[in-house]
Amino acid sequence: MKFLPVFDGHFQPIYRVYQEYCKKVAQSGMANAVAFCVERNDGYNYIFEFDAYKDGINDSQNIAIADRIVKTILWLVGGYKIYVAGSKVIFDHLKKAYSKDGARYFDADFMSNIYEKEFEVVYCGYDEIPPRKDCFMAIGGHLDGCRIGFDAGGSDRKVSAVVDGKAIYSEEVVWYPKLNTDPAYHYDEIKKAFQTAAQKMPKVDAIGVSSAGIYINNRIMAASLFLKVNKKDFREKVKTMYIDIAKEFGAPLVVANDGDVTALAGSMGLKDNKVLGIAMGTSQAVGYINSSGGLNGWLSELAFVPVDFNKNAMIDEWSGDYGCGVKYFSQDGVIKLANAANIEFDENLSPAQKLLIVQERLEKGCQKARQIFADIGIYLGHTLPYYAMFYDIKHVMILGRVTSGKGGELILQNAKQVLQSQYKHLSNINLFLPDEKLKRVGQSIAAASLVNIGE
Repeated sequence: MKFLPVFDGHFQPIYRVYQEYCKKVAQSGMANAVAFCVERNDGYNYIFEFDAYKDGINDSQNIAIADRIVKTILWLVGGYKIYVAGSKVIFDHLKKAYSKDGARYFDADFMSNIYEKEFEVVYCGYDEIPPRKDCFMAIGGHLDGCRIGFDAGGSDRKVSAVVDGKAIYSEEVVWYPKLNTDPAYHYDEIKKAFQTAAQKMPKVDAIGVSSAGIYINNRIMAASLFLKVNKKDFREKVKTMYIDIAKEFGAPLVVANDGDVTALAGSMGLKDNKVLGIAMGTSQAVGYINSSGGLNGWLSELAFVPVDFNKNAMIDEWSGDYGCGVKYFSQDGVIKLANAANIEFDENLSPAQKLLIVQERLEKGCQKARQIFADIGIYLGHTLPYYAMFYDIKHVMILGRVTSGKGGELILQNAKQVLQSQYKHLSNINLFLPDEKLKRVGQSIAAASLVNIGE
């Protein structure tokens, strides 16, 4: 394989491993159709079909591939129930993996909490797989009237007062949501931001919120902003917090994941659809605007989607799994590669400070630092084909603090080179960094556009 990352020579792009597996299965004469259906809220689901070896033949390969595919679908689409058809061996593995003592219990427990349903893995006949049920959610692009746009960041909160598409007032305030155990702190700070914007307008027609986390029907199902809040308070005081605050203003509300709002901002700036936005910062945040200009109703939590098939790849501390996107497309990825390049840090430094050191070295011409960002571009070039198995992609916008300065250009340049050399069928993807025009469609302004006042 060409274009391996210099500081991670054992990287195994999951797309290439999967394609090679499919090729060998097809040549074996021992293929057997397998299907997964992953079901989420309101009966929406995602169906994935592929040919595996017949049970009893290369079971370990079948299991390894199935494990990564199902993990991908869970975090990309979301779900609490997995139907398996076509392979009892694969079903038995998944049933055990997603049980209380299994290797994927974290994923099962997380999804169970998100969808408020017991997690299930069931075996069924091929003809018992439920019919595909897709979701379409209209999102944003509405700029009429007087609107509040709120961007709930982990270290600062931004709010804009937007009148007929123009931000007449914006402010950015430092806050500490991840350190506070009392949800009253979050409630008061959010309400204060809304009030500040409301005071700048004659009325409030709509409120749009962009925030990291998972939201279903404007309810907060999981969000790092409430990291220190206990489960009881989260359940009783946090889940409906945005809804409760909006009621005080008497205005309709839409809450969306910040990755989706980022993709929306890109779509609004480009005046086009099929946009995948990838923010590389503290973690990896992703959003997608589909061909119809809306959302698929998917989680798009690609930080936990596997991108590296190497079982010795770095473990994500949260999920306990290997090879997940967060360790490749975030400041963690930069630090991992810097350690491999023998760049030493004071261990008392925060991850953000370590990233800054590598970026400063790059600006001074350090070749190791240059290669680190080139390696991230190589990761991205090999990973986009995997994402394209699930998303219909025309544009990919990369942003976030990892892409600041010269590093972003190196990531872009190397990712494009990999696509053009190794994956010609995807070489026409428009891979770009946001320019000043796109940046002007800020996160809080895009958030303000979420509500369709006419509905």
